[in-house]
Amino acid sequence: MAWIIIIGGIILMALLIIGVVISSNSERVLVEERLSQYIDDGSNKDDVDREAQKYVLTNWVSKRVEKTRLGDGIAKQLARADLKLKVAEYLVVILASIVIFALFAWFFGNRHPISAMIGGVIGAIAPRFYVSSQQRQRLRKFNDQLPDMLNLMVNGLRAGYSTMQAMEAVSKELPSPINDEFKRVVQEMQIGIPMETALDNLLRRIPSDDLDFVVTAINVQREVGGNLSEILDNISFTIRERIRIKGEVRVLTAQVRTSGTVLSLIPFGLTLVLWFLNPDYLLSVTAGGPACTAIIICVVLGLIFSSYFIMMRIADIEV
Repeated sequence: MAWIIIIGGIILMALLIIGVVISSNSERVLVEERLSQYIDDGSNKDDVDREAQKYVLTNWVSKRVEKTRLGDGIAKQLARADLKLKVAEYLVVILASIVIFALFAWFFGNRHPISAMIGGVIGAIAPRFYVSSQQRQRLRKFNDQLPDMLNLMVNGLRAGYSTMQAMEAVSKELPSPINDEFKRVVQEMQIGIPMETALDNLLRRIPSDDLDFVVTAINVQREVGGNLSEILDNISFTIRERIRIKGEVRVLTAQVRTSGTVLSLIPFGLTLVLWFLNPDYLLSVTAGGPACTAIIICVVLGLIFSSYFIMMRIADIEV
């Protein structure tokens, strides 16, 4: 039975990897299918159609799920993390992660149902944690590149470029991720989407306060006029100062944030270690009855989360 569980977990892990690879290929097929609508040479249309038919079920499920509020939120999170996954594929990844972690936790946790529950919870949290991590890294890189982007746009506008041409220069000259986002903005405007809508879509993918200033300035200048290069130059100076001050604040509060995170995770880590080593020791807490056990758990969790909240509030200095 143990070997069956191990082999099943390996198979599920392999299927998970294959699913990610297929999803990346499906993104390429989708792009080719859309481009084929504008290129009427008929050379690879049949091949694209045959490839697109393989993902009919995935596309159908994704469209049905994305119409819901939950699906729309998941699609927004995936777009912000720049993950080439559909909503249905992401839900399959979460389901596979839950099953894999639950099986391994059940096997190494003395084959207790609570061990499987713990593994399932960790498996459900792991993909979301990865998506959040990718979002933070991408947003940090974008904010760090924003002053250079503004300087490039200012120089282009002073040289006689239009706003669209300046954005196109940004998409060609600067590194990822800012060039990818502005390349998408330029492509949206080239197919007829208004600049205001394209910039709103950019702000939807990149929830940055500094970017909000830039988008607002461009939209206001298009409505009332003015010297856009001078406005962006002033915004660039402000953003550079904010980045410098945020860096100093991040360094000064790093110890508080790290201490709060580590001290809050230590009880959970020790509980997991004790459970997998000696579950009977932890189950002795339930000897006082369900009411006493519930009170103990609520008090412990309340103290942990309240201390974490207080320490994070101390370290949260708004710039």
